[in-house]
Amino acid sequence: MSDDLESLMLNQTPTADRPLLGLTVLMVEDSRFASEAMRLLCLRSGARIRRADNLKSAHRHLAVYRPSVVIVDLGLPDGSGVELIRDLSGAVPRVGVIFGISGNDDGAEMAMNAGADGYFAKPIESLAKFQQAILQHLPAEAQPKGLRTVTQDTISPDPLALHDDLMHIADVLTTSATDKEAIDYIAQFLNGVARIAHDEHLESAVAQLSRHRATGQPFGSDIAQIAGMVQQRLEHRKVV
Repeated sequence: MSDDLESLMLNQTPTADRPLLGLTVLMVEDSRFASEAMRLLCLRSGARIRRADNLKSAHRHLAVYRPSVVIVDLGLPDGSGVELIRDLSGAVPRVGVIFGISGNDDGAEMAMNAGADGYFAKPIESLAKFQQAILQHLPAEAQPKGLRTVTQDTISPDPLALHDDLMHIADVLTTSATDKEAIDYIAQFLNGVARIAHDEHLESAVAQLSRHRATGQPFGSDIAQIAGMVQQRLEHRKVV
């Protein structure tokens, strides 16, 4: 996209059916499945989206341009998104709107304590809820004029993105299954993916792994079970 076209997009006025028109959203998220869901939400809302899949990439983006909204996953492969939220919240000038996002039950408290303006619990599927959450933190001049119809639409990300996530975590399981930090990463990553995919069995297995890690219990069988479930889902997708 040329600079002139991008500038034109960013200067457009929000409308009733595209209330986030003119905004740029930076999504800091390592899951392709979650990123695809957010891309669709932004696309339907009129916002332009960029993605960083780790903290290092996010800092590179932020050194070059200033997005209107930053949405940060709390568990990233090279560190905690909480620290990025804290940095963004304390920066001068500050990014207009900062959101945390996670599939973990304690994610909201962590994000808000770090200085986030709001929080999305995975999965975020309602277009109306997504738009309203962003709009309530925007200044009056950035709000669409007049009445706005509340849509009942929901979004469903491309299953190919889910396959990519499963392939990624299968590789991590193969190379780092005994590394405790990697295990924690696997658990938080798959928890979010399972929730977006509405995969209750995988989500339950991940929750059991997290409980055993938190209480110091053996978790080798949990890892073996999850690895088998991931492979089973990959094999199923090959057949489909």
